[in-house]
Amino acid sequence: MRLKDIAMLLQVPKAKRSELAEVMEILVKEGKIDVISDGRYQKSRGASTTTEKREKRDRRAGEQGRRGRDDRFRRKNGKNGDTEKKPRIQTVDIQAVVDAYQIPEEFPARVITQAEKCPEEVIPNDYNGRLDLKSWQMVTIDGEDAKDLDDAVSVTKAGDTWTLGVHIADVSNYVQENSALDREALKRGTSVYLPDRVIPMLPKRLSNGICSLNEGQERLALSCIMTINEKGRVIGHQIAETVIRVDRRMTYTAVNAILTEPEAHPELLEEYHELVPMFRQMQELSALIRSCRKERGAIDFEFPESKVILDAEGTPVEIRPYPSNVATRMIEDFMLMANETVAEEYCTREIPFLYRTHDKPDGDRMEATLTLIREQGIKVEKRSHEITPGEVQKILTSIEGTPEEPLISRLLLRSMARAIYTPECSGHFGLAASYYCHFTSPIRRYPDLQIHRIIKDDLRGRLDKGGRIGKYSSILQHVAEQSSAMEQRAAEAEREAVKLKKAEYMLEHVGEEYDGVISGVTGWGFYVELQNTVEGLVHIMTLKDDYYNFDEENYRLVGEQHGRVFRLGEPVRVRVRNAEPANRTIDFTYVEKETETE
Repeated sequence: MRLKDIAMLLQVPKAKRSELAEVMEILVKEGKIDVISDGRYQKSRGASTTTEKREKRDRRAGEQGRRGRDDRFRRKNGKNGDTEKKPRIQTVDIQAVVDAYQIPEEFPARVITQAEKCPEEVIPNDYNGRLDLKSWQMVTIDGEDAKDLDDAVSVTKAGDTWTLGVHIADVSNYVQENSALDREALKRGTSVYLPDRVIPMLPKRLSNGICSLNEGQERLALSCIMTINEKGRVIGHQIAETVIRVDRRMTYTAVNAILTEPEAHPELLEEYHELVPMFRQMQELSALIRSCRKERGAIDFEFPESKVILDAEGTPVEIRPYPSNVATRMIEDFMLMANETVAEEYCTREIPFLYRTHDKPDGDRMEATLTLIREQGIKVEKRSHEITPGEVQKILTSIEGTPEEPLISRLLLRSMARAIYTPECSGHFGLAASYYCHFTSPIRRYPDLQIHRIIKDDLRGRLDKGGRIGKYSSILQHVAEQSSAMEQRAAEAEREAVKLKKAEYMLEHVGEEYDGVISGVTGWGFYVELQNTVEGLVHIMTLKDDYYNFDEENYRLVGEQHGRVFRLGEPVRVRVRNAEPANRTIDFTYVEKETETE
């Protein structure tokens, strides 16, 4: 590499390049690097460094990996021993990610013992004082592989008024405050969802058993029953301890098919004929709620999550965007409404509570983003200190379907603050909501379990007894901080595990070409996201046609001689050059279009 290339790679400013040159001279004198005839630097042939040893190990691992791929190829094609099953070579696996983030997998014996003592069915005494909703028509709607079903929904309509019921598993009935189960749940904070497993917050005896709202079984619930007018606004609500019985366990796929392609799925219409009218009412109500939320200015970022499909051996066989459809949006809308309704109830009454808050974006970061957006020719009426969720959504709506949409959406998302848990009700910027909490997933999130206890103490008139209000006031800050920290740990581990499997998947596709979009631009190259959500780097050193400079203000690389520009959001074609699961990295090379080479 030339000195200029090294400076660019390390992002050394021009004013400091003389110091870099001095460092390079010292390394040459020490025999650690050589200068070859055209003025480029290279590692000294005589050096035996840690890096060189590591490269040798990598080469050996690469040869083993190639042999492993050849073995699988032979097995798939019926050559050289169909019955031979050699172990798959992996540089690193998801277990290493779990270990690195110190995520506890095994439950302590005392926790398991407490879980085992929980009943498998609702016991008669638990019915006392509860609202009986067993006759209400209701369903759970989840993914095909979900086992911890903690929310059920019901919808009816009378004239212009809707009744929406969101019924949440009453986990706090079985996880007593400050018990071994409770302390372990707080320690974990959340369930962790990895491509090959779920590490639950609660033992499966609870999460998949008595706390799961299984079809046809009586279950205890905490229900938020909302009356909604024709404008999509809640005009009345009731929060109650209930007993429910779910009619059917539905999947997003089936409900979406019933609502969007009924003529193509007559068998589903027949199987669920008694539920189809409610599904159609749900669709109508969901659209109304979503329209109301959009009207107040809530931001709707549409970035698909990754769905990693593994075979029985844990090998990734497919990666695709996680489907978002009518059914997933319905459940999202209903859960958001319940969360807002519960938060408003307790915030306005000034009862100690736990909220999900999202602050306004940092002014400097947002102003830099808005400046770039204006330079793209997009109208932005307000400055950073005046920015509202509605203004952000207005920008997103104005660029919908345009080439700039990926660029602007990503920039806006990156300028946002991170949502956290807090005892203060300061609102949720992204949702344009004055009140918001997490009420709907107590099986997998500790904050939901915590506020369920507060709600039940309130419903039973126990908050003003035995210093309960003071007790909650004293512990909620710690619960908020612990929950936020564990949520971030889980998110990072989930992200690393997905990146690992993506790299492992792309290792089998080296040399293949794909269409993608530039998702990030840096001084060392640009990142490209493929249609299957895989992201990889086109390193600046692989762009041989010119010397490229990083235009940081406009998120683009610009060629010095020919003026070729690579910018965020630009569609490109790439070839898979390499993938390293151990480092979670995927390398692409840019493939020029035919018109560019003619």
